[in-house]
Amino acid sequence: MLINDLLARTRAHEALINAALQRVVARGWFVLGPEVAQFEQAFSAYLGLSHCVTVANGTDAIEIGLRAIGMKKGSKVATVANAGMYSTTAILAIGAEPCFMDVAPDTHNVALEEVERVIALGIDAVIVTHLYGRAVADIEEVARLCNAAGVRLFEDCAQAHGARINGRKVGSFGAASSFSFYPTKNLGALGDGGAIATASDEVAAVARSLRQYGWAQKYQVSRAHARNSRLDEMQAAVLSEFLPLLDATNARRRHIAQRYSDAIKHPRVSLPSWTGEDYVAHLFVVRCPERDALRAHLRGLDIAAEIHYPLPDHRQPVFGATYSEVFLPDTEQLATDILTLPCYPEMTDEQVDLVIDGINAWVA
Repeated sequence: MLINDLLARTRAHEALINAALQRVVARGWFVLGPEVAQFEQAFSAYLGLSHCVTVANGTDAIEIGLRAIGMKKGSKVATVANAGMYSTTAILAIGAEPCFMDVAPDTHNVALEEVERVIALGIDAVIVTHLYGRAVADIEEVARLCNAAGVRLFEDCAQAHGARINGRKVGSFGAASSFSFYPTKNLGALGDGGAIATASDEVAAVARSLRQYGWAQKYQVSRAHARNSRLDEMQAAVLSEFLPLLDATNARRRHIAQRYSDAIKHPRVSLPSWTGEDYVAHLFVVRCPERDALRAHLRGLDIAAEIHYPLPDHRQPVFGATYSEVFLPDTEQLATDILTLPCYPEMTDEQVDLVIDGINAWVA
């Protein structure tokens, strides 16, 4: 059993996918055309925002989004260190300085007191990551604190398409937000893709310029630090077909997560806590002190289990000893305990049973 069976997904939606691709081929317009415009309008409306600016991938969306809200070389940008280095990579690409925040051990999301701590240090922006598909519960208070301090709030929503807090979708709380449309995401394309979402006309205009060479108009470059980062028409067409299905597929993910929560009963396995629409179950991540032994047991049953993510950002070899004095106790402990179980909409009930039975049968 795979951690995420993309072939099952494409087979389930083969007719929609083929129709989308044929629509693009028949039109003969492949980059920044009507399909991109249509998807950008539909996705911004879904989020309750006025602008969506699509780009080539989710990491570009973070970098371009940060630049669009004013971050530059020398800026201090706070981020969590347990989210695969993606935000940190974007911060470094700008020439900004990362400031790492610890997370709450029960949610794996940034702890509110950590946001307060870094604001007091005089940072310029906070990146809030809605990790594993769970919305940051305190996002409204985080936004209030940032606004009061003149700090820019940026949301990384790469794993949380459609998650809500108090009826409001993630991505709509900050100055801007980023999304990834990598194939495994809750809203995934057939290749790479990403987007910046915002309510600001100015931020959107800057992002649109930065994604295409810094043009003010064709062949007239007015902005530095731009690039070629465009979502192609085929990916946009596929995303337009998948977007109306998103809430239903998120509900299926939550159903699987609920079955896990109800039926996994093992004294050495701790399950994630969640309440409802704040969680879209992009990943179902458990904790186990003997994580590697559990993983080996599941693999012996032909059940894939992965680690998201095994090495915190501040301990990555690229930094050498730069952050040797930075200690994030909960982040570092989680990295030794976490294990991701299969959880995707095309899983059958029988496959879910196999995972449940496999864990419950494990002899620690």
